[in-house]
Amino acid sequence: MTHPVDVHVGKRVRHRRWLIGMTQQQLAEQVGIKFQQIQKYETGANRVSASRLWDIAEALDVPVSFFFEGLEEAEKVVAEKPSVPADLMGDKEALDLVRSYYAIPENQRRRLFELARVLSDVA
Repeated sequence: MTHPVDVHVGKRVRHRRWLIGMTQQQLAEQVGIKFQQIQKYETGANRVSASRLWDIAEALDVPVSFFFEGLEEAEKVVAEKPSVPADLMGDKEALDLVRSYYAIPENQRRRLFELARVLSDVA
C-alpha cells in the first residue's frame, strides 16, 4: 500500500515536471535513471530516497522543500470532502491550463484571476 506522503511527493514531482514542460524521459536522463522509475515515483508506487529527491530537485530547479509544500493541506482535504478533484495536479488539462495561465502577461493574468474568482462566486 502506498504511503500518502509518497503519493504527495510524486504528485509534486509530476506537477513541477509538467509545469516546465519536461518529459519523464528528460528528467530521468538528468537524474541518471530510467523513465519507468520516474513513473513509479510520480504515482507513489516507489519511495524517493533523500539523495534521489535532491537530484530531482536540482533537475527541476526547485528546493527539496517544494515536494512537501501543501502536505498538511492535502491531508485535511482527504479528511474532508473536497470541492475539486483530489488529483487536480494529475489532470493534464488542468496543468495545461496553469501553464497557459502563466504564459499570460502579469497584469492581464491578475485580471483573468479576478474574473475567474467572480465567476466561481456566482456559480
